[in-house]
Amino acid sequence: MIRRLIILLLIVGCNETTITVDEFGADNSIEPEPSICDGLTEVELWGGYYDIATTDTLNLSNQGLSGSIPPEIGCLTNLTSLNLSYNQLSGEIPSEIGNLTNLTSLNLRDNQLTGEIPVEIGGLTSLTSLNLDTNQLTGEIPVEIGGLTSLTVLFLYGNQLSGEIPIEIWGLTNLRYLSLSRNEFTGEIPPEIGNLTNLKTLMLSENQLSGEIPIEIWELTNLRFLFLHTNQLTGEIPVEIGNLTNLYKFALGSNQLTGGIPSTLGNLTSLTNLSLFSNQLTGEIPPEIGNLVNLYYLSLDNNQLTGEIPSTIGNLTNLNSLWLEGNQLTGKIPDAICNQGTIRDDNPTYCD
Repeated sequence: MIRRLIILLLIVGCNETTITVDEFGADNSIEPEPSICDGLTEVELWGGYYDIATTDTLNLSNQGLSGSIPPEIGCLTNLTSLNLSYNQLSGEIPSEIGNLTNLTSLNLRDNQLTGEIPVEIGGLTSLTSLNLDTNQLTGEIPVEIGGLTSLTVLFLYGNQLSGEIPIEIWGLTNLRYLSLSRNEFTGEIPPEIGNLTNLKTLMLSENQLSGEIPIEIWELTNLRFLFLHTNQLTGEIPVEIGNLTNLYKFALGSNQLTGGIPSTLGNLTSLTNLSLFSNQLTGEIPPEIGNLVNLYYLSLDNNQLTGEIPSTIGNLTNLNSLWLEGNQLTGKIPDAICNQGTIRDDNPTYCD
């Protein structure tokens, strides 16, 4: 006799269960996978007990925690804020963190976490702030992070992340603070970066990024901090740099940039830090640099700059650090400026 299988679908509450009954009445049910949260009303984490129903904030920053993050943390589904920063946590970020769909803030910075960023983080669509700075995370940024459209803060600084920065990142148009510095990212900065018009901080330094800086960056007029130093960027600094009049700190040092320093740099009168060292810049230092009267730090050393040091450098009375060595400049730094901070010691060629 041919065995016949009858598939019955039973709906119990909100759960579907498939039960297979053969002709002899044997129950071949496929039971759902048990959850570590089944039957729990509270979870134990690092010696503390947290009620699942009422715990909406968990701040254990700087508590000397060690070991791995327990998967049971995913049982606290009412959490809106989770802060485990500045501890000695190790191991991988558990995939169960993706159960915390009410989270608006997740901070795991300054630990010793390893492995890849779990794709489940892409399901935390209420997140406005994600901080994984200063760990030992590897692999590529999962494209699923592009689903976190409410993010205003994304910090992945100081890991070992690699590959190209996924195009989905440039679709997170609510971002105000983006730090991907000190990783191993490769590829070019795409023109889609121009979508991030709300950015105040953009940090892509200390990677292996190449190609020219897209013109769209110079249209991000809300930027206060722009760090692109220590990459392999090429091309010239365009006159459009003068659009970024809100910049406080601007770092392009240690790249492969060519051409001159545009005079429109003098428009950036809020600058306190300007770093263009170790490129292949040519031509004269524009006299408009004297407009930057708030400068505290100016580094133009190790380029191919020529001509006379402009007298307008004498306007920069707030300078504490100035580097001009490693060029083919003539003339002297005004004596009053040489006496500020460490400037005389750092510029023996140009200070008497």
